[in-house]
Amino acid sequence: MPTPRKALVSLEDTPFYHCISRCVRKAFLCGVDKYTGQSYEHRRGWVEQRLLQLAEVFAIDICAFAVMSNHLHLVLRIDAELVKSWSDIEVVAQWLKLFKGDSLNQIFVKGQPLESYQQAIINQRIKQYRTRLMDISWFMRALNEPIARKANAEDKCTGRFWEGRFKSQALLDEAAVLACMAYVDLNPIRAKMADSPETSDFTSIQLRIKAALKGKQPDSLLPFVGNEHQDMPKGLMFSAKDYLQLVDDTGRIQRHDKRGAISHSSEQLLHRLHIPAENWLKMTAEFAEIFKGPVGNTQELTLYCEHLERKRRQGAANCHRWLDCS
Repeated sequence: MPTPRKALVSLEDTPFYHCISRCVRKAFLCGVDKYTGQSYEHRRGWVEQRLLQLAEVFAIDICAFAVMSNHLHLVLRIDAELVKSWSDIEVVAQWLKLFKGDSLNQIFVKGQPLESYQQAIINQRIKQYRTRLMDISWFMRALNEPIARKANAEDKCTGRFWEGRFKSQALLDEAAVLACMAYVDLNPIRAKMADSPETSDFTSIQLRIKAALKGKQPDSLLPFVGNEHQDMPKGLMFSAKDYLQLVDDTGRIQRHDKRGAISHSSEQLLHRLHIPAENWLKMTAEFAEIFKGPVGNTQELTLYCEHLERKRRQGAANCHRWLDCS
């Protein structure tokens, strides 16, 4: 029996999660179907457009994404503090950006007076919306359902387009987050869909590179904020420059027809995370194969399992082998 999603998410331990959605019936999300020769490349735009829309609605940040031929990778961060800071009207207004709602929702958002029974109804809805706007399952539902409907209409068929459940795994420490992001960003290169990160269309790494060339970071993605310090804005505790260099170095090594080596700046970043270069290359090439459950050093994994009252530490041996290197 599949594990309930609530038994996989522990905000006490981490806000970061790696999610994967796969298509069924040999369906193609994008790319060219080698059996029919039909191109589905335009569907990439559907996914990216929807992702960027959801990032403006949910209290969930996008750290990394890659749209592959028959599956989608995401690294997400739940921003519980943001959703708590929203007023009741803001919560309903956010919800209405995606869902129609009814006249009661519209009346409330406009600030018009409500009867006592109407206020009781809207209070219950606000509690529900606030929870859903920081729920990965609702985020993935809001992403996948519209894509499935459009793809089924285009394919002139009915039934499932995606597998029934998306896969998610908790990323419990900085090393796990960084390795998973690089793994996701380098997916098109490993699959020979692109020659370099900057030519990897409809991926987070391409958005980050385009923004970096203008001296900026993309508004739609969780930014890099450098090393930890007081009054630090929310973001990834690495520098954007170091991360882009590390991904470029790693991508060159993973492509067998290119010469490459880990640069000095990348070595320093890996040293800070206590990850040997050989471990880094293995994880960023085979992350999903190595780690089947939560990912992090064994100390973080133990705490995560305790908080969720799980009797066994799934994947503890691999977490120890690849991440306990300090």
